[in-house]
Amino acid sequence: MDAPEQARRLSELYDEVLGGGRVPGVPRPVVAESWQRSLAASVDPELDAPPVVVSGDELESLRANHPLRAVLPILRQTLTSIADDASHIMLITDAQGLVLWREGAADVQRQADRIALSEGAIWSEDKIGTNGMGTALAADQPVQIHSAEHLVRRIHAWTCAAAPVHDPDTGKVIGAVDVSGPLRTVHPAMVALVTAAAQLAEGQLRVRMAAADELLRARNMRHLAALGDSAGALLTPTGRVLAVQPLAWLPDRLVVPDGADRVDLGDGREGVIEQLDEGFLLRIPGSVRRRASLRLKLLGSRQPMAVVGGREITLTLRRAEVLALLLLHPSGLTAEQLMLQLYGDEGNPTTVRAEMHRLRNLLGEGVLDTKPYRIVADVTGDITDVQAAIQRGDLAAALDLYAGPLLERSDAPALRAERDELEATLRGAVLDSGDADLLWRYGQTSIGAEDLEIFETLDVELPLVDRRRPAVSARLNRLNE
Repeated sequence: MDAPEQARRLSELYDEVLGGGRVPGVPRPVVAESWQRSLAASVDPELDAPPVVVSGDELESLRANHPLRAVLPILRQTLTSIADDASHIMLITDAQGLVLWREGAADVQRQADRIALSEGAIWSEDKIGTNGMGTALAADQPVQIHSAEHLVRRIHAWTCAAAPVHDPDTGKVIGAVDVSGPLRTVHPAMVALVTAAAQLAEGQLRVRMAAADELLRARNMRHLAALGDSAGALLTPTGRVLAVQPLAWLPDRLVVPDGADRVDLGDGREGVIEQLDEGFLLRIPGSVRRRASLRLKLLGSRQPMAVVGGREITLTLRRAEVLALLLLHPSGLTAEQLMLQLYGDEGNPTTVRAEMHRLRNLLGEGVLDTKPYRIVADVTGDITDVQAAIQRGDLAAALDLYAGPLLERSDAPALRAERDELEATLRGAVLDSGDADLLWRYGQTSIGAEDLEIFETLDVELPLVDRRRPAVSARLNRLNE
């Protein structure tokens, strides 16, 4: 059915339904339910236009503080050019249906002004009845409202498609995106378009939230670490749990009443809330758990190994890579950060999450946490032992501990960098020492055995009567060939 014929039939249906007559059909369920809500709110079908409640500086203030301002560029890129080409306008509202932004074809904007389809007007169902923006917000779903499906007769010359946008933190609706135009411009693809635009906006908001979460963790993890073995958690300002110790004892979100110093944990326990500059620190009074112990053996050509409370566990390369990264980043990493450090841009966070699930099952309770991914056991590792020995200037201990390159079969970008940095640091410290014994010991390692500069320095530093000199001379001859 073409647009004019569809509009005619909808108009007949509208007149019969609102007139109380008998009709062969009924409005679509989403429309019928919206009409019921609108009429229950005493919306007059003969209403002229919705109220315009804000303008000027007040409107600009609302825009500046609205979360959808951050994703306005992607909504413009997705919708405005299409709206222009198709004789439509793009509108963005807040959660109450207040139009914050309007862009698109100039001639359509002039027509829209006649019915206050403009910035500062409220297009909620309880103000103007069934319409794309208001119904999408009320029903919390994408909708297309065409012609006489609008409750108010004066809007029957319009068609609109809209989709709600949700806050990725709370899940609540924060606004709607809408494409509206004159009746002749109706197109079924508009619903898919505004739905995709809303999903893109939510995706961008989710990325921004993840960045804000990481920043909050980095700035405030010291407060959680200061609790020692006591149970606690780091919460966002909205009560979302970002980090916990120990594992598996809190829901994903807690309700933190304004000004409260205690919070119900939902299982009969009560926690103490401390307001931070960003978010909250939660403490469980009297709750202390003994930490598990973890030892990681990651250097050299041997099979990587984890020792949990005396239990030796042989690690696959991928699991050893994950644990090495977590060992070297004690404050933790998100799935996205682990993905980038393991796979570069070709990775998938879902793969990381699945591997972490298997690794947690393998190592047992009390070793790994998930918010963010981090080691919560008392952990030591051969690589960090070597790093510490170099840092305190004990090169003899560093060489004793250095069994070879860090996970030498690993191609993970971050671990290649860590491996190269450790080798360069150890080599540089040994060369700078000028100690013949240290140089000799370094030359016996897998990375020092082929190092020409090490053996040239040894040739200078070794006494003429040193029994190691023939071996050094032979190695120099081979390396110079």
